Amino acid sequence: MIKNFTKEEWIKVGQEMIESRNRAIKVAKTRKFDTVATHGLYDCEQALNYNNGSIMEPIYMSPAQAYHNSAEMEAGLAYEMPNWCYTRIANPSTYFLEETTALLETYGSEIEASCLATGSGMAAVRVATDPFLSKDDNLPAPNFVACAKVYGGTFQQFWVRRWQETGIEVRWIHNPFDLNEWAEKTDAGTRFLYGEFPSNPSVAIFDIEKVAELAHANGIPMIVDATCASPALTRPLLHGADIVVQSASKVIGASGTSIVGLLTSKKNIVSKVGEDAMKADFATWAKFWPFRDNGPALSPMNAIMTLNDLRSLRMRVAQMSNTALEVATYLENHPKIARVHYPGLQSFEAHETAKKYMKLADTDQNMFGYMMAAEIKEETALGSKNSRIFYDALQMFWRATDLGRVKSVATLNAISTHQQQGEEGRKIADIKPSTCRLSVGIEDPADIISDLEQALDKI
Repeated sequence: MIKNFTKEEWIKVGQEMIESRNRAIKVAKTRKFDTVATHGLYDCEQALNYNNGSIMEPIYMSPAQAYHNSAEMEAGLAYEMPNWCYTRIANPSTYFLEETTALLETYGSEIEASCLATGSGMAAVRVATDPFLSKDDNLPAPNFVACAKVYGGTFQQFWVRRWQETGIEVRWIHNPFDLNEWAEKTDAGTRFLYGEFPSNPSVAIFDIEKVAELAHANGIPMIVDATCASPALTRPLLHGADIVVQSASKVIGASGTSIVGLLTSKKNIVSKVGEDAMKADFATWAKFWPFRDNGPALSPMNAIMTLNDLRSLRMRVAQMSNTALEVATYLENHPKIARVHYPGLQSFEAHETAKKYMKLADTDQNMFGYMMAAEIKEETALGSKNSRIFYDALQMFWRATDLGRVKSVATLNAISTHQQQGEEGRKIADIKPSTCRLSVGIEDPADIISDLEQALDKI
C-alpha cells in the first residue's frame, strides 16, 4: 500500500528507524566478537519487517530504490531520513557489511563509529585521505606523513598520484618505530599521519598510541591500514587512531571471491580542515558527499560474500596465526634463510610492541597474524637468483600477489607488487629482491613446512 505521508511524517519515520538502529547497536555491544560477526545488526525483526523473513542477509541487486511519493523522495535525497536511493551511494547489502564492520572495529569499547564500504582497498585509502588535503588559504601548503613501508599500491598513490601529479608532498617515515622521525616531519602544513599495522610486505609496526597522540597534539587525524591484522587481532580505534582502512579482499574475505575496501572512522575526529559534519562522522559524510560524487561503489554481491566470510574471521585468524608462528620458527632456524620478519618471533625488532597491540579478540592471548617476510640467503652476484629458485620450486604455495587467503600464497614483491615503484621507490620502501612474502593459509602446518623444505632444498 502506498503511503501518502508528508515530508515531516517521513522524517519522523526516519527518526524511528535511527532509534531502532541505536537500540540494536546497544544490544550488539553486549555480545562477544563471534556473535557480532555472525549477526551484526541483522535480527529477526529486520528479517520479518523488511526482508520477507530471510534468515541470511539478502542481496539487493537493484541499482535504485523506489519511493512511496515525492515527499519521501525529497526527504531521502536530502539525507533527512535513512534510505539507499542508488547503489553508487548506498545499498542495503553494503549496509549489512558496514554495520558489522563498525561494531567489530570498536569491539570491547564504547567508541561510536561508522563504516563505508568501497569497491577496493585502494579506493578506501583514497576516500580516507583526499578530504584532508583540500586547499585552505589559512594554512601552509598541505603535506602528509606516511610510513614508507606500505603496500605497493599505496606507495604509488602517495608518491605518484599525490606528490608527482598534484604537488602534495608525502614525507616518508623510514623507521616507523622512531617517534622522533614522526615528530620531525610533522609541521603546520601536515594534514594527517598514516601507517600500516603491520606493513605489507615487510611486516613493520609502530606504536599506534604514541603516533596518535602526536597527531592529535598537532590537530590532525591518525589513519591506520590494519589489513594484515584485521579487527580480530588489532583494533586501532581503541588505541587512538581516528580512521582505519581495510582491504577486505584479504583475511576478512579469505575465500578470495571479492575485491572490497572498508573505511571505519570514530565520531568527532580532529582535523585542521573540513566542515563540522565531516569531523563529526567522517565515514557517513564521505558516503553522502565525495564518495557519492566520485563513485567507487561496492557491488552488493561482493558485500554479502565478504560478510559471509567475516562471520568466521576470529577462528580463521587464530588458526592461521598459530600456523604462521610454527612456519616462521622453522624458517628462522633454516641455514638458507638470512632473516625472517614476523612479529611473533623474539628476534623481531618490535616484538614487545607487537605483544601490546596484537591479541586475539576475547582472549588475552598474543597472536601475530598470517603474514611474514623471509629473506633468502644469496650467494651470487645476481642477487635474486636463489630467491627465484626457491619461489619457482614451490608446489603447494600459490605464486601470486594475493594474501590473507585460506590457501597459502607466496610473493616476490620486488618483481610484483612493488615493481612499478622502480629502484628508487623500492629503496625508499626497503623492498629487497631476496625477500619472499609468505601468506599462511589454513592448511596443515606439516604440509606447509614440507613444501617450503623441498623448495629450499632446490637452492
